[in-house]
Amino acid sequence: MQGEESLQILVEPEGDSFPLMEMSPCETEAGEQWDYVLVADLRTQTDPQKVQQQQQFLEELRGKGFHTKMIKDQKQVFFGIRAGHSVFDLYRTLLLEPEGPARHAEPATATATSVPVTTRIRIVNFVVQRNMTSAGKTFEDLVKDGVFEARFPLHKGERNLKTWAQWRGMFREQPVDDIRNYFGEKVALYFAWLGWYTYMLVPAALTGLVVFLSGFSLFEASQISKEICEADNILMCPLGDHSRRFQRLSETCTFAKLTHLFDNDGTVVFAIFMALWATVFLEIWKRQRASVVLHWDLYVWDEDQENIALELINCPSYKLRLHEHSYLRSTVILVLTLLMISLMIGMAHVLVVYRVLASALFSSSALPFLEEQVTTAVVVTGALVHYVTIVIMTKVNKLVALKLCDFERPRTFSQRESRFTIRFFTLQFFAHFSSLIYIAFILGRINGHPGKSTRLAGLWKLEECHASGCMMDLFVQMAIIMGLKQTLSNCVEYLGPWLAHKWRSKQASAPARDPELRNWQRNYLLNPVNTFSLFDEFMEMMIQYGFTTIFVAAFPLAPLLALFSNLVEIRLDAIKMVRLQRRLVPRKAKDIGTWLQVLETIGVLAVIANGMVIAFTSEFIPRVVYKYRYSPCLKEANSTVDCLTGYVNHSLSVFYTKDFQDPDGIEGSENVTHCRYRDYRHPRRYTLTKKFWFLLAIRLAFVILFEHVALCIKLIAAWFVPDVPQSVKNSVLEIKYQHLCEKLRQRQRLGTDPPPPTPTPPTPASIFSARSTDV
Repeated sequence: MQGEESLQILVEPEGDSFPLMEMSPCETEAGEQWDYVLVADLRTQTDPQKVQQQQQFLEELRGKGFHTKMIKDQKQVFFGIRAGHSVFDLYRTLLLEPEGPARHAEPATATATSVPVTTRIRIVNFVVQRNMTSAGKTFEDLVKDGVFEARFPLHKGERNLKTWAQWRGMFREQPVDDIRNYFGEKVALYFAWLGWYTYMLVPAALTGLVVFLSGFSLFEASQISKEICEADNILMCPLGDHSRRFQRLSETCTFAKLTHLFDNDGTVVFAIFMALWATVFLEIWKRQRASVVLHWDLYVWDEDQENIALELINCPSYKLRLHEHSYLRSTVILVLTLLMISLMIGMAHVLVVYRVLASALFSSSALPFLEEQVTTAVVVTGALVHYVTIVIMTKVNKLVALKLCDFERPRTFSQRESRFTIRFFTLQFFAHFSSLIYIAFILGRINGHPGKSTRLAGLWKLEECHASGCMMDLFVQMAIIMGLKQTLSNCVEYLGPWLAHKWRSKQASAPARDPELRNWQRNYLLNPVNTFSLFDEFMEMMIQYGFTTIFVAAFPLAPLLALFSNLVEIRLDAIKMVRLQRRLVPRKAKDIGTWLQVLETIGVLAVIANGMVIAFTSEFIPRVVYKYRYSPCLKEANSTVDCLTGYVNHSLSVFYTKDFQDPDGIEGSENVTHCRYRDYRHPRRYTLTKKFWFLLAIRLAFVILFEHVALCIKLIAAWFVPDVPQSVKNSVLEIKYQHLCEKLRQRQRLGTDPPPPTPTPPTPASIFSARSTDV
C-alpha cells in the first residue's frame, strides 16, 4: 500500500525465458524500459476467470522474451510491457545483412537503450497484437470480453516536440527528424509532405489571388457587364415555376459584375498554371522524399523483410503467407464498388430533387426576401445539405471500404491499408464531387426551353442556373463546401479531442504519488487513437487537394483557403498527437505509399475537369467565338468599338409569350409579347441553331486541345525535374562501391591480388551538400 492510492506493484522475476539467450539480472535491471502499457478495469481483479485470462495472456508474452509489471490504482490495473534483450538481439540478427555496409554496425549486444524507442514500441505492439492465449483469444477478443480495456505506447521524452506543438510556433520550421525519432517515419513523412504542400501553396495562392483581383479591373469596364446593367428594355423569361414574372436583365447587374471576378480570360491561364503547379509540386516532393529517406538510412529498406522478421519474433514457427489472387473475389469487389459509386451518384440526384422542391417551397414563403431571391437561397441551402450529406456518407463509405478489404483478405497490413485507401478515396471522391459535377456540366442544360420544360415526375420544373450563369452556382457551391470543411472540420477536429480530454481528466481519480504510475495514468487519460488516426489526416488533405485543383478554374481562391487551412492544420495535428492523444504506434516507411498515386490521379482529373469547366460552364468560349466570328470589329478594321459589343443580345434567344402553356398565370404577360432566355434557338421553331452546333464543336475542340497541352506540360515538367536528386544517386553509388571494395579487400587478405583503391566513405555533409551535381 502507498498512502491513499492503494498502490500495488508486482514484477515477475527478471529472467529471460526466451531460449535464444540468457540475460543476467543486472543487465535486465539496467536496461529496464517500460514503453507499452495494457490497461484493465480494477473490477476484473474480483473475477477469477478474467484474472486467469489476463495471466494467460501475459504468460504467453513472457514466454516470448517480454517482461511485465503490474500496478494498481483506485480504478484501473496497468500492465507495463517491455521486450527483453534477447528479442532485440533476434531482431538485429534477422534484419542485419551479413555482408552489409559498415554504417549498419550496432553494438554486439542490442540492449534496450541501444535500440531506438520507435523500434522497441513497434516490436512490442506487433507481438501484443498477434499474441493469443491458450484458448486462442487475441487481445481484441479479450477487450470484447471485458478482460482488458486498452493498450497503448507511452508518451516519454516529448518535451522537444511540445515546443513545436503550440499555436505560437505556427511559422516555425518543422523538426522532421525529431518527429521521426518520436513517432516513426510514417508520421514524419506525413508532416514533411504537409509542410512541403503548404509551402508550395504560396505561389498558387498568390497567382489565384491575382487572377481574382484582376477581375476588379473588369468590374466596371467590362463591356458585357455594361450591356447587362443597361438592358432595362430586355425582359428575361421566368426561370421556373417559383418565379411567375418577367425579370429585367438589368436586375442581374451586380451578379454579372461579380461573375467576371472569376470568369475572365485569366481563368484559362490560371488553370494551365495549376496543372503545371501540381506536377512540379509532386516531382519536387519526390526529390525531397529521396533525400530524407537517404538521410534516415532507409533507401534500401524492405517492408516485407521487416514484417517477416516481426512475425518470426512473435512465432518462430511462422509459416510464410504467399501472395494470392482470386478473380471471383475481385469481380465481387468491383461490382460492389460500382454499386456504391452508383449510390453516390444517386445522392447527387437526391440533392437535385431537394433543390427543385426547395424552389417550390421558398417561392411560397411568407418571407419577402426568400420569395425574391429563390435561386440564391436554393444554391446556398443546397450547398449546406451537400455538406451534411458528405459528413454522413463519410462514415458509410469507411464502413463499406473496410468490409470490402475484409472480404479481399490482403496478405499484410500494408496491403490492406493500400487497398482500403484506394476504395475509400474512390467513394469519397464521388461523395464530395458528384454534386459539383452536376452543377458544372448538367445543371440548366437538360431543362428544355420556356413553354416546354423538362419536369421532375411531370410536376416540378428542373432548376435553372443562376440568372448570371452557371459559373456563379459553381463558385458559391465551392466556396460554401470548402469554407465549411476548412472551418467547421478544424474546429471539431480540435475541440472534440480537447473537450474529451478535459472530461476524462475530470472523471479521473487523484494523481498517484509514484512517478511511474502517475505517468501511466496521464497517458491513459489522453484520447484513444486507432489505425485510422493518421489515415484520416491524409484523407482530409487529399480531399482538400482535390478541391484546390479539380475545379480551381471556377474558384481561383481555393489555393488561398487551402494555405490558411494548412497553417492551422499542421499545428492542430501536432497539438493533438503530442498533447491530446495517446502516442501513435511508430511505423516504418520510406514514402507516403498509395497516397502518391492518389495525388497523381487527382492531377490528371484536374486537367480534364478544368478544361471542361472553361469550355462548357464559363462564358470564355462563347466570348472568343463571338469576338472572332460575329464581332463588329470584323466589319471595321480600325474601329474603336469594343469587340464584345452586342454579345449579350447575341447570346439570348427569343421566346414569344403566346407560346406559354399558361400565359395568363404569368404576372404582366398581357403587356409583353416576347422574352429572352440563355440559349441558341430559333425564335419560332425553338430548335437549336447552327450557332449552337458550331459553338459545341469549338467547345469540344478546346477541351481536347486544352487537355493535350496541359498534359504535355505535365509530362515535360515530370521529365525536366528528376524524381531522385543526382546527389542521392551518387551517395548510393558511393555506398555500393565502398561495400564491394571492402569485400575485395577481404579477399586480398587471403590472396596476392593488388589491393583495391581505398574509397572515401560518404558523410552526411557530402550527401546533402553535393547539389552542384543535381540536374
